Amino acid sequence: GIGIREVLLTSGCPGTEAKCIVRVEECRGPVDCGWGIPISEGLACVKMPCIYIPPENRFKYVWKMLIPNKTAHILPNDSAIMEVCRDTHSITFQCETQENGNIIASVKYTVYATTETETKKSRRIETGQSRRITTDAILVFVLLTGVIVTVGAIFAMILMILHWAVVKSIWESKSGQDNQDKKLANKSSLRNME
Repeated sequence: GIGIREVLLTSGCPGTEAKCIVRVEECRGPVDCGWGIPISEGLACVKMPCIYIPPENRFKYVWKMLIPNKTAHILPNDSAIMEVCRDTHSITFQCETQENGNIIASVKYTVYATTETETKKSRRIETGQSRRITTDAILVFVLLTGVIVTVGAIFAMILMILHWAVVKSIWESKSGQDNQDKKLANKSSLRNME
């Protein structure tokens, strides 16, 4: 394909420069550049560019409609950019960039049908909605669990406050029992010493 490259010099550059540009030149690579990305893509139409470098009018552009198992149909459009409106079925286009009768670059585009773009869009929306629903369900579960635990803790504290006397007597009886156990243990240890 066509492009621009910089020729660098790695020794003998002026001053203390380690690398310096000697010249900028046009370069050529493989002709088939594969599949391109449209300039703009809407629900109704698509704008597709050929491969070129300025000045654009230096090259000749041949647009073809590729039909499976048939010879490609050459289109009358000879500009670097072609706009195509979507049809009822997908169509593949190819643009060949020519210079002096030689093909120097080629790129292909598939323009999907209106129904296919709507289907893809609805799939993206459905996928997004199902993810959103799953996330929302998890958030609701976590929120409800947090609310239930908080309400339970508050309820337990309220019960403790309302029945403080009972709680206090239980603690006192336990501490009293602990004290009695300690006194008995001390008396038995004193007896053992005697």
